[in-house]
Amino acid sequence: MALATNVESKQNLKSEDASQVRHARASGEALKIYSKTGDDGSTGLYGGDRTTKASVRIDAIGEIDELNATIGLARTHSKSDSLDSLLSTIQNLLFDLGAELACPPGGKFQVARIGTAHVGMLERSIDEQSARLPELKVFILPGGCDLAAQLHVARAVCRRAERAVTRLHEIEPVRHEPREFLNRLSDWLFVSARTANHSQNVNDIGWSQS
Repeated sequence: MALATNVESKQNLKSEDASQVRHARASGEALKIYSKTGDDGSTGLYGGDRTTKASVRIDAIGEIDELNATIGLARTHSKSDSLDSLLSTIQNLLFDLGAELACPPGGKFQVARIGTAHVGMLERSIDEQSARLPELKVFILPGGCDLAAQLHVARAVCRRAERAVTRLHEIEPVRHEPREFLNRLSDWLFVSARTANHSQNVNDIGWSQS
């Protein structure tokens, strides 16, 4: 869990040996990736609080991290694709969302970068792509070209991440905009998978009743 590990490492470095950190930075030495503070099953949040790695909040952060990694995998098939630039933007926004979820309400730090403009960005892209695609008349199955198949996987992971964030919101409030963003992102990934197939002259796989 990349974000939680980074938070844990930073908190540990701040509290345990700041002089060594200053020395490492001055000398150009690399800081250690592992802190060992999570060996007891806990992890650090922004602000210094610690919580169990089995908490609903950490589960939501982990789902966002997995979604980001899944999109990163999809991008290995999209380097010359028109979707790649927006996929890169989405990855950065998901990292911001992980940081926001690592800041519990009332904590020392707050991060709130995803807003209505980012939801609008996805909606405009969905509309633009849809206008260039064949009319959708049947349910389609995940698959097609490599990029489309990976984007369908990302769509499914996005839905799971949205469910995890919703469960967190039922316990502690999560802003509306990030939740709206995740809901729209799964739609964007679906349409983008169709775009990937269309751009490579691959037909979407229609569902047929068995």
